[in-house]
Amino acid sequence: MNDFIKGMDISTLIEEEECGAKFYDNGAEKDALEILRSYGCNYVRLRIWNDPYDEDKNPYGAGTNDLEKTIMLSKRAKKLGMGVLLDFHYSDFWADPGKQILPKAWRGFSVEELESAVYEYSLEVMRALHEADAAPTMVQVGNEITNGLLWPSGKKPEFDNIARYINAGIRGVRAIDDKVDIMLHLDNGGFNSMYVEWFDNYIKRGEDFQIIGFSYYPFWHGTLEELSFNMSDMARRYGKKIVVAEVSMGFTMEDYREYEIPYQIRDTFKSDEEKAKWVNDNLMGKATRENLIEKLTYPMSPEGQRDFMVDIMERISNVDGGLGFFYWEPAWIPVPGCGWATEAALKYTGEKGPGGNEWANQALFDYDGNSLPALAAIRDFI
Repeated sequence: MNDFIKGMDISTLIEEEECGAKFYDNGAEKDALEILRSYGCNYVRLRIWNDPYDEDKNPYGAGTNDLEKTIMLSKRAKKLGMGVLLDFHYSDFWADPGKQILPKAWRGFSVEELESAVYEYSLEVMRALHEADAAPTMVQVGNEITNGLLWPSGKKPEFDNIARYINAGIRGVRAIDDKVDIMLHLDNGGFNSMYVEWFDNYIKRGEDFQIIGFSYYPFWHGTLEELSFNMSDMARRYGKKIVVAEVSMGFTMEDYREYEIPYQIRDTFKSDEEKAKWVNDNLMGKATRENLIEKLTYPMSPEGQRDFMVDIMERISNVDGGLGFFYWEPAWIPVPGCGWATEAALKYTGEKGPGGNEWANQALFDYDGNSLPALAAIRDFI
């Protein structure tokens, strides 16, 4: 692993394409992944959900990232000479610090049965990827596991169970590939004391791993200075490599909900007021609200997004052991049908909808699919 990682999480890409998304560079329509590769992006990150469908096989959306789609995306990336970070969520849908929902098939399992299930599932996914010539070059065991995984038995402060489940995942991965780098990934990258507590507790109970992963979203996760301090401290304190596994920055505050109106009803509204009411009732709108803007060092503009990414890359490269970053969902532009959750998914998570696109103003393509200046900055960073 010699090159600075310029990674992209493209987990929704297949669904975006199926919903009609088009991507352009200098006015020419191209494959989004090929555009990213042409700008020096050398890695992809792919989340995998155990079973992102309800009992009637209705998909959960947000990429519906099952094993089949993971294999497809991994093969596309590897064909372009890119590395692949596999991101195990150990859930049927989103897993993050606010929710780590048991897969449907594992409900009612004891701690011992969950440990065995994590091992077997990790092993089988790795085996399937290797057999399909889609093997990952890095593996993330759990997603944003700040508060644990496989709740409730693996919820913080149950560090014995947390470590037990993570260890099982690492052993399952290692049963197929004993050389691949393992990442453990928390959110809130500027919160040093939280990282110290977590890794102190895990390391005295856990299997070996190589990389500490951070999420850093500037409107939620502290200042850039706090991120820099935390990355350097983690590298020195534990002797691990450092990756910012999720990062993004907005390029506009312009709303994009009208881009998500389904084509079938786009011309059926009798007035602008009727259309506006439908949009407000059914679509989510931009991800970063006005009350968060005051926390940002850079403006939410194409130039601000570009300058933010240069700053992030410089800070990572200044860390002893800083390997690089993964930009979160650069190609999740607003198209009808590609949102963060379907009705079936909302029933699984118990969350409220609507489940539209919440991220399009954080992408590296504008709302019409045109590449943004941040990509050139990523390409040119050495």
